[in-house]
Amino acid sequence: MSKPQHNSSAIQLIGKHVLPKLLLLLFKSLRKDIKNLDALKLSSTGAIFSFWHGHMLTGWLLTKQCFPRHPAFAIVSLSKDGEILSNALQALHFKLVRGSSSKGKELVKTQSKDVLEKGFLLSVTPDGPRGPRCQFKYGLVRLASDTRTPIIFAKIQHHSKWVFRKSWDQFEVPKPFSKVNIEFHRIDVPEFQDEMALQLFTHELSEKL
Repeated sequence: MSKPQHNSSAIQLIGKHVLPKLLLLLFKSLRKDIKNLDALKLSSTGAIFSFWHGHMLTGWLLTKQCFPRHPAFAIVSLSKDGEILSNALQALHFKLVRGSSSKGKELVKTQSKDVLEKGFLLSVTPDGPRGPRCQFKYGLVRLASDTRTPIIFAKIQHHSKWVFRKSWDQFEVPKPFSKVNIEFHRIDVPEFQDEMALQLFTHELSEKL
């Protein structure tokens, strides 16, 4: 009976103390080539800061580098992997919104809307937690439209990395001291007349980024 508790404690220890330090060391070692910093301007309703799920190791730390003094909330799934990530992100001074498009959907929607209306930053992987890879979810685009909030997308390219080929997102771990190209894109999402217009805009956005 004590084994699950032991495993849970080990996971919490790794997430809260080991993983955040390793991520910070790795991120600081990267040689970053950053373009289009003007896209980082926030609006009165905050912003949605996003990056693909497979690039999250750089993306989460990039959020904090770009907005060091701005309250940042991260959407994290309720899965076991999400539990490890949530502990690490809390140690990195993120506040959390727990849930996903498949579990806790309505609560995530309500909490996210509240975060943005208060002028805070919402950091999210728009193709997570299960994909399809590099495809924006309709719900995120609808949220941006309804709250009149810009999406700031970080297009990340790791020049030297380890890739988990069997994972749905082709998860990448950049090699220490390697080069990474980062290009910011600001998307001001319009109001949509109908669901078809929303879906078309979302598909075009995914293709562009």
